[in-house]
Amino acid sequence: MRRGSVIAVIALVSAVLGGAGSFLAVKATGLGDTATSTVYVPTGAAGDLDSAGDESVAAGARPLLGNGFQPARIYAARSPGVVTVYAFFEHGDRHAAQGSGFVVSQRGYILTSAHVITDAGDAAKISKADRIFIGFKDGDRVKAEIVGWDAYDDVGLLRVAPGPHTLTPVPLGDSSRVGAGDPVAAMGSPFGNEDSIAVGVVSATHRSIASLTSGYKVVDAIQTDAPITHGNSGGPLFDARGRVIGINAQIRSDTGTAEGVGFAVPINAAQRSMRQLVAIGRVVYAYMGVTTETLTPTLARHLGFEITRGAIVSTVRKGSPADRAGLRGGTREETFNGQTVAGGGDVIVSIDGRIMRSADDVVRLVGEKLPGETAAVTVLRGGERRIVRVRFGSRPSEPDSNR
Repeated sequence: MRRGSVIAVIALVSAVLGGAGSFLAVKATGLGDTATSTVYVPTGAAGDLDSAGDESVAAGARPLLGNGFQPARIYAARSPGVVTVYAFFEHGDRHAAQGSGFVVSQRGYILTSAHVITDAGDAAKISKADRIFIGFKDGDRVKAEIVGWDAYDDVGLLRVAPGPHTLTPVPLGDSSRVGAGDPVAAMGSPFGNEDSIAVGVVSATHRSIASLTSGYKVVDAIQTDAPITHGNSGGPLFDARGRVIGINAQIRSDTGTAEGVGFAVPINAAQRSMRQLVAIGRVVYAYMGVTTETLTPTLARHLGFEITRGAIVSTVRKGSPADRAGLRGGTREETFNGQTVAGGGDVIVSIDGRIMRSADDVVRLVGEKLPGETAAVTVLRGGERRIVRVRFGSRPSEPDSNR
């Protein structure tokens, strides 16, 4: 488990998948009434990651050639860039933890999981580890500093001085191109056994899973049957060409051991977090203030809608950006095909021209925005389409527990 005497392995907490609705609402802490400020993240914010702003994040690494899946080749080429993370917490409940990570830049940046380097998910107020050390393939260790973390998506960013140890960055892929059945290799330090590899396939994509470090969900998570066990957390999930497509994050298990259902945070989301951490030292997400449910064709026919896909607005939080913009939530509840659905509210059809086919699509698009930005939300209301302009606020630390 995460708590221990000297070095305890991080337990990858079993994630229980949530219900059909996706959540974008504000906790009743007054944040819904807070004035919105625009957060500017420079387009070239990732430039500090490498010697030149127009280079890729892992400028020194290239995908492996060929189309075949060769785990031994992936291991030989990428293991020097995969590291073990040792975190020591010397305040409060003194303990130590161990996870994994991977080098993404010659300038010393290392990606890992937020729950490896903080007590996020275990405490009301997040505290970071007091000391961090990085263990390399050759057994050498160096001191690292915490650049920051994203508790929403469970992403952490570390940095080591580039001089004390040779750095071998790994290339980052595109998680949006990953498909079920693709072969993958998970690397890290399971149970403290450094420099390990496990192989499998992508079991599914676009999973919506509960974050270990916040009350929100991670959309587009990658499900894999590659064994992910205690201590793998924060390590890379590679595709067949040796590109990182995800950060190994958690398992779903009834016993606490790997049972063929593991999840990785998509690397595209992790890169978003990393760029903001480098640019402004923190991660910000837009917030609209609604809960939504997926509109399916059968449900649409039952409710008498002219459309077959969309996101039903079940609730609108009072004082939220959506409330101020005039979006309407459901006025009644009914049971249909074994599920409770809200009726009488708006149905989100598109946002800024992008078609919304599910509740997760709304979460995904709002997650791409920044606080202070304005979007044109097309809704179906009373049989008519209307455009409502919403100015996004800032996502609070936790969602409303009474959703």
